[in-house]
Amino acid sequence: MAVVATQLFNGISLGSILLLIALGLAITFGLMNVINMAHGEFIMAGAYTTYVVQQAFSHYVPAALFNYYYIAAIPLSFLIGALLGFVLEKTLIRFLYHRPLDSLLATWGVSLILQQMARSIFGAPNVAVTAPAWLDGGLTIAGAVFPYKRLFIIALAVICMVALYLYLDKTAAGRKMRAVTMNRSMASSLGVSTQKVDAAAFAIGSGLAGIAGCALTVLGPIGSTIGTYYIVDAFMIVILGGIGSLAGTVFGALSIGMLGTVAEFWTGASMAKVIVFAAIVAFLQFKPAGLLSARTRSLE
Repeated sequence: MAVVATQLFNGISLGSILLLIALGLAITFGLMNVINMAHGEFIMAGAYTTYVVQQAFSHYVPAALFNYYYIAAIPLSFLIGALLGFVLEKTLIRFLYHRPLDSLLATWGVSLILQQMARSIFGAPNVAVTAPAWLDGGLTIAGAVFPYKRLFIIALAVICMVALYLYLDKTAAGRKMRAVTMNRSMASSLGVSTQKVDAAAFAIGSGLAGIAGCALTVLGPIGSTIGTYYIVDAFMIVILGGIGSLAGTVFGALSIGMLGTVAEFWTGASMAKVIVFAAIVAFLQFKPAGLLSARTRSLE
């Protein structure tokens, strides 16, 4: 029973990590149809922001308050990621709409530039972020141990998902974003500034990637290529869940997390990747639109 509970928890935990990473990509890819290969570098920006905040707390804040650095790092990671995304959208992405191959090549170049900038600033070796003391240890239930770090990431993913839902469903700006997703030309004819919506969507998606990077720091060392390990998984989740569907993104992340964990338990890490890829390819043969395709009124 303990083994089953542990594997179930590991699957949910991995799915939560993947959900945090894919949420931002689901917004930008679903709304703007831009293939953003620099999404992983926004994750890297959030991770390094957490590292910088930790260093600042260790040098300039009383030792008794050090364990609270992570609380400050989460919103700062979002802001740094959102700022980078906003600048990138205004200077590059806005000129590449409806040009997916050009956007793929351009954002791939941006990702290489950002990686090299990170190496120049922080060095090539990975750096370690010390997790706050309140995340040490774990919760033991029926012989199964649930680490507090993983529980915190699950809670953080739920909070981000709920906040994003409330923004899209309960605010005027969020409803404009949904309207542009459903039918861009109709929303524009009704007075919605699609350029402002695109900039806001890209900034929010990039900020969520920054939060994902902040969450990854509690699991191990970080480096300039931390985002490249997850970018393929993020695209897989968005396509599997259904482009533009946040609910589909949730189901896609949890499905991949559970399948990957079970496959790794019975085979190994490398073979588990192969099994997950094969299962996704087979599923998309029967349902190309994904698990939950987003509603749209566009005739295209």
